[in-house]
Amino acid sequence: MTNSSSNAMWGGRFAAGPDAIMEAINASIGFDKRMARQDIDGSRAHASMLAAQGIITDTDAETIREGLLTVLSEIETGTFEYSAALEDIHMNVEARLKEIVGEPAGRLHTARSRNDQVATDFKLWVRDQLDAAEGAILSLIEGLLGQAEAGADWVMPGFTHLQTAQPVTWGHHMMAYVEMLGRDLSRVRDARARMNESPLGAAALAGTSFPIDRDATAQALGFDRPSANSLDAVSDRDFALEFLSTASICAVHLSRLAEELVIWSSAQFRFVTLSDRFSTGSSIMPQKKNPDAAELIRAKIGRIFGANTALMIVLKGLPLAYSKDMQEDKEQVFDAADNWMLALAAMDGMVRDMSANRDSLAAAAGSGFSTATDLADWCVRALNMPFRDAHHVTGSLVAMAEKENCDLPDLTLAQMQSVHGEITQDVFSVLTVDASVASRTSFGGTAPDQVRHQIARWREVLA
Repeated sequence: MTNSSSNAMWGGRFAAGPDAIMEAINASIGFDKRMARQDIDGSRAHASMLAAQGIITDTDAETIREGLLTVLSEIETGTFEYSAALEDIHMNVEARLKEIVGEPAGRLHTARSRNDQVATDFKLWVRDQLDAAEGAILSLIEGLLGQAEAGADWVMPGFTHLQTAQPVTWGHHMMAYVEMLGRDLSRVRDARARMNESPLGAAALAGTSFPIDRDATAQALGFDRPSANSLDAVSDRDFALEFLSTASICAVHLSRLAEELVIWSSAQFRFVTLSDRFSTGSSIMPQKKNPDAAELIRAKIGRIFGANTALMIVLKGLPLAYSKDMQEDKEQVFDAADNWMLALAAMDGMVRDMSANRDSLAAAAGSGFSTATDLADWCVRALNMPFRDAHHVTGSLVAMAEKENCDLPDLTLAQMQSVHGEITQDVFSVLTVDASVASRTSFGGTAPDQVRHQIARWREVLA
């Protein structure tokens, strides 16, 4: 089916409109309508600048600006009728504006192209998402700080290779994720600052002969400055790639924490109890309480990674300036943004609602010869033993404890002295998990005082 009127916005270049297949592959209105508010904000700023520069009349500019507010109202109330024949949100808005205000609508696109228009709209949308992500990350950090504060001196096992390594504190473990999210927060802020240049006024690719004021439109839209090269301005999607890269790195952190919550909430660990709000039951096993929210976060992360890879592949071979391939940038970013924000919100809820089981943490902290390193360190300090020798002595004592089916503190002094005769009763002072964590007083260590110091530092940073 062809429809000669379906592509009227193109003017007289084509005698016939696209057929149904071309319309389907060419149209982006199904997804880019999410940028309606940004499109209208950009157009209102552009109209004001055109009038200020004497390119259109003040009357036409005001008519356009008021008409655009009417269009926005229709979109926000759900009465706006989108048309796939008009391809995208930009053409849909402009066509409706013409129906509302008539001839002045045709002046809006003076000194502008869809190329700089879409780049501007997309930047504004991504910038809004970065602002939302910043707020969500800050909220999650606050939730983790609350957990860390409550359990600053609660002992638990620290792991390497998912094997018991050394005792740490619950607060220290929570603060590890605070540090990760702090870097995510920094990346979000860096990305926002770097992208905050306005493409508006770059036109199709070469700029425009009209006496426009790009600084004025940049300022009106909250950009720091206009972009310095018109070719780059319309072809740049680094801001979208950086958004996806930032989201992907943060998603790694969310997935790691989600995995730990899945493990910790199991019957075998019982380190945490997740609230009913973020768990589900089994359809057949009544005893089950499944950490579905954590598992879904872990899975949704793949969509963010996929979007990042997909957009890089779309962009990797494109010559300057604009190619229609770039229409495929938005769906990837929209989907990743949705899933990133959902994962952040779900993790925030789980962290704030979960209860750490202090008794289970403490019981596990002392298992698996977790104070073996403390024993080796004691040998170095008290007996002036080279660390490699101390490591060997400790390994022999661990083997003895395994044979006796007990832990290191349960060995007698005589048993220890059978391995090394200079060991004294003082060794038992370092073999408790509480003594172990209390001794780790180096900056950034797990000692409760260090944990509280880091919590205070972060609260000061956030304040």
